[in-house]
Amino acid sequence: MHYLVTGATGFIGKFLVGKLLARGGDVHVLVRSGSNTKFTNLLQRYPHHTSQLHAVNGDLSQPNLGLSSEDLQELRGKIGHFFHLAAIYDLKASEEDQIQANVQGTRHALQAAEALEVGHFHYASSIAVAGLYSGTWREDMFDEAERLVNPYLRTKHEAEKIVRQTSAVPFQIYRPGMVVGHSQTGEMDKIDGPYFFMRLIKKLRAALPPWVPMLGVEGGRLNIVPVDFVVDAMDHLAHRDGLDGRVFHLTDPKPFKVGEVMNLFARAAAAPQFTMRIDARMAAFIPKSITGPLGKLPPVTRLRKQFLKDMQIPEEALGFLTYPTKFDCRDTLRELKDSGIACPALDTYAGVLWDYWLRHLDSDLFVDHTLAGNVADKVIMITGASSGIGKATALRLAETRARIVLVARDPEKLQATREEIEALGGQAWTYSADIANLQDCDRLIQEVMTEHGQVDVLVNNAGRSIRRGIASAYDRFHDYERTMQLNYFGALRLIMGLLPHFEARHNGHVINISSIGVLTNAPRFSAYVASKAALDAFSRCAASEFSDQGIHFTTINMPLVRTPMIAPTKIYDHVPAISPEEAADMICDAIINRSKRIATRLGVFAQVLHFVMPKTTEIIMNTGFKMFPDSQAAKAGKSEEVAPPTTEQMAFAYLMKGIHW
Repeated sequence: MHYLVTGATGFIGKFLVGKLLARGGDVHVLVRSGSNTKFTNLLQRYPHHTSQLHAVNGDLSQPNLGLSSEDLQELRGKIGHFFHLAAIYDLKASEEDQIQANVQGTRHALQAAEALEVGHFHYASSIAVAGLYSGTWREDMFDEAERLVNPYLRTKHEAEKIVRQTSAVPFQIYRPGMVVGHSQTGEMDKIDGPYFFMRLIKKLRAALPPWVPMLGVEGGRLNIVPVDFVVDAMDHLAHRDGLDGRVFHLTDPKPFKVGEVMNLFARAAAAPQFTMRIDARMAAFIPKSITGPLGKLPPVTRLRKQFLKDMQIPEEALGFLTYPTKFDCRDTLRELKDSGIACPALDTYAGVLWDYWLRHLDSDLFVDHTLAGNVADKVIMITGASSGIGKATALRLAETRARIVLVARDPEKLQATREEIEALGGQAWTYSADIANLQDCDRLIQEVMTEHGQVDVLVNNAGRSIRRGIASAYDRFHDYERTMQLNYFGALRLIMGLLPHFEARHNGHVINISSIGVLTNAPRFSAYVASKAALDAFSRCAASEFSDQGIHFTTINMPLVRTPMIAPTKIYDHVPAISPEEAADMICDAIINRSKRIATRLGVFAQVLHFVMPKTTEIIMNTGFKMFPDSQAAKAGKSEEVAPPTTEQMAFAYLMKGIHW
């Protein structure tokens, strides 16, 4: 037996080819010029059947599929079964492309089938031929199609019509449901149908524990079928006698609703489930005179587009949430009754599909998450770069192709850092500047822009911290002024100096090194926390203004870091703190992912606790305030020997790891 298959290198095709090869027949595969690699992959997929596989050069867009006269002559009268699978299954494809592939391609396939005098023509249609028909769609229905609202629905309907009305050879038509991966292996090669939900489910899993109930949507029933069922049924029905002219629904007789499908995958992913679901069809009761104008409001449009972009869902797919059609497949079930072929229920293989998607199809797998890949040839400007967190970050960047701009007051320390970077193979430039001096900030921006032409990432790391209770600072108002001048006004001056350049390029990233104290309301650090909180608030406002300009703001609520800045506070020698290298890792993570905020779990917990139970948080922080008193130096301006911390102090410090005391 000889077979000819179009679309054999596609998803359904490569499985069907395996079934045909297993029957011992020779399979001739239509291969477009330039697609020989796909045919090679098919040969590698079936290494024990290479002698049975034959490439036939052709093109869907050409009459007779572009088959040469030699191929037509050689294959005429030999092809017992011609399977036409080639089509565009993509809601985002242009109407012109879909007409060319789906409609014209089918017309040309029929021409080739007649010219080759094939025995049977098998056409892979789709449930899309029904359009958005409201009600039960039987296998003998066609002209009753309703609301063919997009090119995919229209072209699949038109293509089946061509087969029905013009085929000069015996034919059978198969209408698969939404085809997903193999029910045993999960193998799939594209994102479509229920796979659009998976990115959302993954994000929910990362953000929330699985027991948190979620609000979701409900809608119509999605008729989902695994590829192995489709090809098994197609192969079996194609080789049965007496079925010419028949249409077969390769569908699930008991499909799940949209909300149920989402929950099946949520359970498979150990993610929160959509306990309460609002039926999307309720929107139909709201007059279009209301929903139309609301949906066109710029904020609504932007929010919808941003959500769909983040979830990688094509807008065209939203129309299928309220899918109104139920497919009757009783005739197909009767023909498959004694074959052992049946569509498995989605809940029996949803976990397999999820696992394959996560390992092979998740778009995050194809995003460069390396530091080197995200900073290559970018200008990274780091203030406070001569020591501590800034130096550690610069050294992390040294082994990349980043152009590192080092900023600090001490030129000798800057030069030493630069030499370390160059010894590691990096490239760095040094600029001596006092960020607390606004004129110096302006000079710095001008010099950097003149020499480099751009800044891609600004790391506002330079800072001043003062550990002193308010009662010890009644006569030291200048402490607050100096801290605010560097931590807020200096950082702000740099941001505002670079923002016009960011705007012009529609690209830029500001990373502000804030403090866990902003989240915990740490006592004894009112000057420091207030300055950092001011910068945090400015950044949140700025992010809202520049959200559509490609400009990103990241706040890192850094825990206690063992740097020269905390060295004068001797009690910190005995309490837990992260290393500058660990802090640098947080900054590098911000550069890669452009997160809105990076914080420790303890910091986030403290912020939530303060919001929910502010008095309880106040008591906890006051306990620490009393337990760790001001040093004599803070009170009187002179230092003295510090006694080792008590067991009680150590226990409290380790419990509140990373919080400034």
